[in-house]
This record gives sequence, structure tokens and C-alpha cells, in this order.
Amino acid sequence: MDVNIQKYLAFVKTVEYGSFTKAAERLHYSQSGISRMINDLEKEWRLSLLERSRSGVRLTSDGLALLPYAQNVCEEYEKLQTQVDELNGLRSGMIRIGTFSSVAAHWLPGIIKRFQMDYPNIDYELLLGDYTEIENWILEGRVDCGFLRLPAQPDLETSFLEQDKLLVVLPKNHPLADCGRFPVKALSEYPFMLLEKGAKAEISEIFERCDVFPKIHFTIWDDYAIMSMVESGLGISILPELILQRVPYKVITKELDVPAFRNIGFALRSKKNSSLAVKRFTEYIGYRERPL
Repeated sequence: MDVNIQKYLAFVKTVEYGSFTKAAERLHYSQSGISRMINDLEKEWRLSLLERSRSGVRLTSDGLALLPYAQNVCEEYEKLQTQVDELNGLRSGMIRIGTFSSVAAHWLPGIIKRFQMDYPNIDYELLLGDYTEIENWILEGRVDCGFLRLPAQPDLETSFLEQDKLLVVLPKNHPLADCGRFPVKALSEYPFMLLEKGAKAEISEIFERCDVFPKIHFTIWDDYAIMSMVESGLGISILPELILQRVPYKVITKELDVPAFRNIGFALRSKKNSSLAVKRFTEYIGYRERPL
């Protein structure tokens, strides 16, 4: 610590505790060391800061005038040290992220790239799963944070990121390829490829809400496999708009004639108790970009 900062801190703590002895205990100095630092300040400033007596110390009028400035210097020094310690703490580390495929493919590269510009020595572990798996991974501590569908379990700290449309995916030669919006009732008229794994699948919720009973020929947990099957004319499907960016498959997408979307959020168990690297990472979530 800078010698002058030590002296200011000795002055501030002596006033706070009312004695050299208590201030010395708090700052891990000897009583004589605290007294000497304050004497040095008084000589440097050519002012009397404290009145000494057997009952303790009290401020002089000059000491009272200068105390707020000394306190401010000490507080700002503590902030400086905290920032230095935090930056040192980000020289290395690991962030474990639970995510689903569309976020992994289209958001995380941009987020991590921007984060790495400021913190290049952080490593990452990505776990791909469904919404329920990601929630459980966060709660169990398997991952530090994750992207999932909202609403999530109440034990998680969550923040809303974006509303993602759910679109019908058709082969190019489909009879309804030229329709404006795809009729939700027509979902039951063609072979259907269901993207689903575990609980909380938004596509099944559409069927229940609209009283639709599709002809499910395949249930798959892979977005791109479904697109390939649709392209081959094996059926139709519903996929989130985010995963349908920059796809190599020759398919057509249509909005449904009823509102259909998912709310994507970011979650962690407790930001307060998270590592410094994770806390910093959460500040970069806004750098996600949708591909053109």
C-alpha cells in the first residue's frame, strides 16, 4: 500500500474507533506505528488533527474539516484495489454454459468472441441439452449459467432475452408452399416431424392449445436432421426461427395463423455467488446477433 494511503487510513480508523490501540488492532499495526503515521501527517500538513487524552482521541477543528477528504481517498483506493483484484482474477478461469443448439450456433459465437477481446484467457465448456436438462444442470452446479426457455424454475435467477417465432417448415413442392400463413388445423393433414426431447416442448403445447392431432411419423432431437427430412419430402415440421438462419436446406418457412413463439432467457443459480468470470460474462449477453 502507498505510504500516504497508509497514513490516511490510520487517521480515518483512529477517528472511527476513538483510540490508537483499536485502530492498530484493526489495521494490524503497532499502537506506536499508528501514532507515528498520524504525527507524520500533522507535520506534513502543519496542522493538528487530533487531541490526545487518557480517555482517547478526538478531532480538532482542522481534523474535522479534513476527515471527509481522507475518507474519500481511502474509499476510492479500496475501489481501485477491488478492480485490480478482479482483473487479476480474470487472467484465467472456466465458464460452463448450458445451451440448446440454435443459441449455440447463432448467438454464442458472437458473445464469446466479444468477451474474449477483453478476457482472452478464459476457457469455456458448452453442454447441449433441452430446456429441462439445462435448468437441472444449473441447479445442480453442473454448469454456471445457461440459455433456456422462459418461464423457468423459480429457484433460478432469469432474465428475458428475446421472443423467437415458431415457424412451419415445408418442402418446396408442398401444396401450401404459396399460402400467406399456414393454417394451424392443416398441421394434422400431413406427416409431421416432431422436434422434442424431455418436458416443456413448445411444439406439443401448440397442438394442445389448438386441439390439433398431427400425424407424427418421426420424433427427433436434432434440428438439422428434421430440415433434411423435410427437404426430402418426408413431412413437415415446426422449428424456431433462430435455428432457421443460414440453413443449407431447400425448405420453405411459414408463420402459423395463430401466434406461436418461445421466450428465450438466460439463467443462473445466483449471480451474487457466481464466479467473477461468470458475472462479467453476463454483461456481454447483449452482444448476441441474429444472422442475416
